Amino acid sequence: MRALVAGETLVDMLPGSSGPLASVERFDRRLGGAPANVAVGLSRLGGQPLFWTRLGSDPFGDYLADRLAAEGVAGDLVERDPDARTGLAFVSLDDDGERSFVFYRDGSADTRLDPDRAPDVPLDDVDWLHVGGVLLADEPARSATLRLARAASRTGVTVSFDPNARPELWETFDYGPSVRTALDVADVVKASLDDLRDAGFRGDPPAVADSVLDAGPHTVFLTLGDAGAVAATTGPWPGAARVRHGGYDVETVDTTGAGDAFLAGAVSALRTGESLGEAVAFAGAAAALTTTARGAVETFPTREAVRSLRD
Repeated sequence: MRALVAGETLVDMLPGSSGPLASVERFDRRLGGAPANVAVGLSRLGGQPLFWTRLGSDPFGDYLADRLAAEGVAGDLVERDPDARTGLAFVSLDDDGERSFVFYRDGSADTRLDPDRAPDVPLDDVDWLHVGGVLLADEPARSATLRLARAASRTGVTVSFDPNARPELWETFDYGPSVRTALDVADVVKASLDDLRDAGFRGDPPAVADSVLDAGPHTVFLTLGDAGAVAATTGPWPGAARVRHGGYDVETVDTTGAGDAFLAGAVSALRTGESLGEAVAFAGAAAALTTTARGAVETFPTREAVRSLRD
């Protein structure tokens, strides 16, 4: 069985120095987009995930298609759009490695995933589908994402969801109701408190976790930055139903992609039958290692590297 990821692939333009974008003089091109990062993370941890995404028929699309292939992500569902450009995201970093984004993706190829293609996405050999929240901000990609997620849910495929709040992208639809629509379909959710606060979930981590479980999923992972992560479940995983992990002490350089590495680690662990507690610990180690150098997928760890940090 294989994992399937659906969502955007963008070019991340990483700054050559920290500080506001207006003061940055040099950028480095990198593969980006949260679902693309997750697909690469799953590949690094073992396996060859399927990835439904849409790239422009332009040089940036060529670059991203080549990078995905080089990372072992199956290209069967990587579409090329002759009428739209590949999206860009310019990243800025503060002195602590925390990042913010400026997006150039109005009408970009990733926003044009076709809902009529969703029934053609193969689910027979898939046991896990992951989707992100960014594509819920634009049609027709919004309808395509939800159609695929609902089809997967009906066939017994585990569906995971990361809201990945990016307020500047939400012009047509409301973020909060869109997140709750996805939660009604999802089995597993990975989110930060900020992601969920913007969707109307308030309180301390245990209270937020309970509220998310009440909204439909059976499992929730809440990432807490330097404080680690908490998880809660009413689902099928062995071991404790509520766990907390304090994270790992590493020298943080760039947090870009850390949440995506966490999610890939959690999915990888749960798909191999690990407990919820083991999944949080494994995911936290994957995220921590990702922050120790610049970039997202370039620093995603292998399974051996994660085990080495944990040992």
